[in-house]
Amino acid sequence: MASLETQSLNGHHKPSPDHQRAIEEKSERDKRIDEWLPITSKRNAKWWYSAFHNVTAMVGAGVLGLPHAMSQLGWGPGVTILILSWIITLYTLWQMVEMHEMVPGKRFDRYHELGQHAFGKKLGLYIVVPQQLVVEVAVNIVYMVTGGTSLQKFHDTVCSDCKKIKLTYFIMIFASVHFVLSHLPDFNSISGVSLAAAVMSFSYSTISWAASIDKGKQKHVQYGYKSHSTAGTVFDFFNALGTVAFAYAGHNVVLEIQATIPSTPEKPSKVPMWRGVVVAYIVVALCYFPVALIGYWMFGNEVNADILISLEKPKWLIAMANMFVVIHVIGSYQIYAMPVFDMIETVMVKKLKFEPSTMLRFIVRNVYVAFTMFIAITFPFFDGLLGFFGGFAFAPTTYFLPCIMWLSIYKPRKFGLSWWTNWVCIVLGLCLMILSPIGGLRTIIIKANTYKFYS
Repeated sequence: MASLETQSLNGHHKPSPDHQRAIEEKSERDKRIDEWLPITSKRNAKWWYSAFHNVTAMVGAGVLGLPHAMSQLGWGPGVTILILSWIITLYTLWQMVEMHEMVPGKRFDRYHELGQHAFGKKLGLYIVVPQQLVVEVAVNIVYMVTGGTSLQKFHDTVCSDCKKIKLTYFIMIFASVHFVLSHLPDFNSISGVSLAAAVMSFSYSTISWAASIDKGKQKHVQYGYKSHSTAGTVFDFFNALGTVAFAYAGHNVVLEIQATIPSTPEKPSKVPMWRGVVVAYIVVALCYFPVALIGYWMFGNEVNADILISLEKPKWLIAMANMFVVIHVIGSYQIYAMPVFDMIETVMVKKLKFEPSTMLRFIVRNVYVAFTMFIAITFPFFDGLLGFFGGFAFAPTTYFLPCIMWLSIYKPRKFGLSWWTNWVCIVLGLCLMILSPIGGLRTIIIKANTYKFYS
């Protein structure tokens, strides 16, 4: 009787051979897909890859807007906010790096996978994916505009008597590079582009503050707020907060970068990754603080929204700096586009069951580049967009989403140090998220009054 019972039990639990085969085929297919997708394909990156990927992702063209943000914030608040942002974002970045492998044997290769672990399968997707997409697509659009504007400035500086060419065409010229570069399959294959970009960002930051010193303090320099009305001052202040938030937005691609680093139980990926992050942050400090402080100190509240415009001479140097910006933005565009490609391709292959092929990749990526180009040509008001998107999407993903995940996963002791630190970050981040889009939107509305489409 017993033997019969065990037999029936065993028989009941053994899956049928067909079922087994189906499971194997599925996992085989998943494995093939994982090897094809841009983020999980190669895991052989070195720690310095993470350093320059992070520099490229962080030091955006946002750095050129920092002196202008300083002029809207004033000395005291400006310096405080710059330093606070640096500390808070470094802390949240450390959290992300730690959380990448907190479940033994599993790696959260993408921001939303971590979100799903923290908030549950459905909710995690709904919280993280829209924000991450908004951030990455917004950065790509803004970088299209930046690339085009810098090309235009390069052209106008080098040859001031030439026929003026519309910004629209410059954005198209800039986009043409991406129609080629976007077809590099994964993060490691763009590490060359990224290294060039990181070096460039350091160079043009140095050029902007060195040239400011060389130009010397302007006559009649003033450090008061520029706007004459209280409302204007307040809105400008909000907009500047968004600009600063935008300057520190490397978190959306952190896990994706860490996913390319090999990991073993003895040598987890967080060690090389953290080393890379620290190096990146030192470079970031060397880029941001001198530019923001010296730029504001030399030009006062008359500084332009892009510091390179305030420095008209020497011509060759400014032309060079603008070219550097273009090269850097090319790299940054790719770094932010990679996770988007990964998401689109994942949906295509896993949900819509397309076969992973080069053709699929070719179509998806070209369509995406064309889309960002079109939006950039339609709405090129650069600084308002920065403040608006900066507050709306960057504040959460950079300042407080990691903290909320940390609280919900690790559940630190109430009123302990970790608990307080996280809550302070969450509150500050929330303020940023609420305030800066208001300022940005106002800038956009004021610009839009006088703006003609496709001029």
